[in-house]
Amino acid sequence: MTKIQNFINGEYSHPISNGWIDNYCPANGEVYGQIPNSTSEDIEIAVEAAKKAFPKWSQTTLEKRSRILIKISELLEANLDLFAKAESKDNGKPISLAKTVDIPRAASNFRFYGNAITQFASESHESIGQNAINYTLRQPIGIVGCISPWNLPLYLFTWKIAPALATGNCVIAKPSEVTPMTAYLLGEICNEAGLPKGVLNIVHGLGNTTGQAIVKHPDIKAISFTGGTSTGVTIAKIAAPMFKKLSLELGGKNPNIIFADCDYEKMLETTIRSSFSNQGQICLCGSRIFVEASIYEKFKKDFVAKVKTLKVGHPSDTDTDIGALVSKQHLNKVIDYINIAKKENGIVLHGGKTVSIANSEHGYYLEPTIIEVSSNKCSINQEEVFGPVVTIMPFKNEKEALQLANDVKYGLSATLWTNDLSKTMRITNLLKTGIVWVNTWMLRDLRTPFGGVKDSGLGREGGFEALHFFTEAKNICLKY
Repeated sequence: MTKIQNFINGEYSHPISNGWIDNYCPANGEVYGQIPNSTSEDIEIAVEAAKKAFPKWSQTTLEKRSRILIKISELLEANLDLFAKAESKDNGKPISLAKTVDIPRAASNFRFYGNAITQFASESHESIGQNAINYTLRQPIGIVGCISPWNLPLYLFTWKIAPALATGNCVIAKPSEVTPMTAYLLGEICNEAGLPKGVLNIVHGLGNTTGQAIVKHPDIKAISFTGGTSTGVTIAKIAAPMFKKLSLELGGKNPNIIFADCDYEKMLETTIRSSFSNQGQICLCGSRIFVEASIYEKFKKDFVAKVKTLKVGHPSDTDTDIGALVSKQHLNKVIDYINIAKKENGIVLHGGKTVSIANSEHGYYLEPTIIEVSSNKCSINQEEVFGPVVTIMPFKNEKEALQLANDVKYGLSATLWTNDLSKTMRITNLLKTGIVWVNTWMLRDLRTPFGGVKDSGLGREGGFEALHFFTEAKNICLKY
């Protein structure tokens, strides 16, 4: 049994209340550890540590901050196997995915912001004829809160804390209580890299205890959150009257729009990936597939045939395509949505059933599921399922495709498949999303802004957008 601890002021410690939560392994459904259910008392200690660390850290040179962040990235790469195994065991994702995507991206986050902070420049404006110069300072906010989700645990945890640290802030961070292991291991890496005590404090627990204590604390001046839209609403209600800065990356119900003039084989291969990567537990997965009517029947046949070849298996098996869902509760939620879809006249073309894996019969496995629907208004097309479930539906023309794509409350990402440049320009301009991929999916450049519109969130992460979020602008007007 692994007893995870909080990482406060550079040291590991038990929660003050001695409250604990069982930590389950999705692959076999067994409890393999416990994590703290921290309270406001633990957050208070973390905040005090951050307060003591902030004056010196905020004045640390950019070069030194950069070196520490890059050293963390190097140590993550050196410990790739350890972190990948921990992530796979904690989350249920195939270990091959953790090795090639999750942990390398976490290392890249630190390396990117370690370099970006040395290139982050402010502005100056000469007031000609008035003998004055205005220049802008970008100063750290102070103590910030970072709350990350369970689907890409270390990947998204570091996506938040790296720019916060780079800009000179001290951080109180809460990983998901469902997948705490790699955040726990990160503390030791930070110490080895020379990050000063109190600069990063990792506090574990539930959202309605630990998370709420972070959001409510008056000395935590900004909150960066990734998770469900309903939780984002709750955070906003607490934080807005306190005038905290907010970055909310929330849900998605992303369209994958396929025109007949696409590169068909490339589209088919990528659509398998965009539908079922990480068991469909990525906010950017294309869960609503709209296909031009002239190729719809061909696509349906080929897509089902390809999906049938995917292997559902234990996350540690190297040939596993789809591992375990993150929790029993989440598995049941996804199954409920499949059943609702059937009641609403959806036709299950493949999947929809749990899978029993030898020697892991109590794990949370589900077949990749394809549901044919006749209306975009059905629950399975309007609500975020966040599992290995996609719907398919034909469209007649460009106008209808655009209407179907935009007809949801979310607006995170969209994928478009066409080789017609004029069509590409028209549709990408009118899609109500924060991100559009054309003839690709999940091709990420860390310099670009990331985030959604409508119920998919508030603000942007990535590149200099994150460095702007974690700093306050101060204008100085100097007359000479």
